[in-house]
Amino acid sequence: MSARRLPSWIWITGLTAGAVVAVGALAGQAAEGPRPVAAASGPSPSASASASATPGPSEPASVRVPDGSGSGRRIVYALGDRRVWLVDASDATRRTFTVWPGTVDPDPGSYTVGDRNEATTGSDGVEIENIVYFAAKSGVNIGFSSALDGSSPPPAAAGAQTGGIRMKSADSAALWTFGTAGTTVTVVE
Repeated sequence: MSARRLPSWIWITGLTAGAVVAVGALAGQAAEGPRPVAAASGPSPSASASASATPGPSEPASVRVPDGSGSGRRIVYALGDRRVWLVDASDATRRTFTVWPGTVDPDPGSYTVGDRNEATTGSDGVEIENIVYFAAKSGVNIGFSSALDGSSPPPAAAGAQTGGIRMKSADSAALWTFGTAGTTVTVVE
């Protein structure tokens, strides 16, 4: 008895159909299995200044706005923590992030965003963007910004007075959108 040989297209079609059935069966099993659930641990900081923001990838959800920082829509800057919060009108944190302060700190208190500048050169010679000014002290303008190249500020030269509070570019873009002229900035210890 001689064996007949099947054409290769039949083999390929049969193998493909078998693979499709196997993948479908596995997908069905996966859909019925357990799903991971995120544990809630308090208000989450968000990735943008909008009300539909999602949690930021590098920020802990447990970082709360400092007590005594006021109420309503505001930017909160904690000197000791080197951290900023963008807080909406309902007192919900929209975003929080760490910063690199300059050598001149604003005094604790309440300020208002005044001037804003899209880009310039900082007093340390670094090209910066999204500058949001809110205070002045000892003749030094103090404001939030980020370096165009995304770097952290270099150590200030001995005796240099810098008022730039630098942050990562994504954080700076969110603060720029949130911190329009007239926005309250609360500085706490």
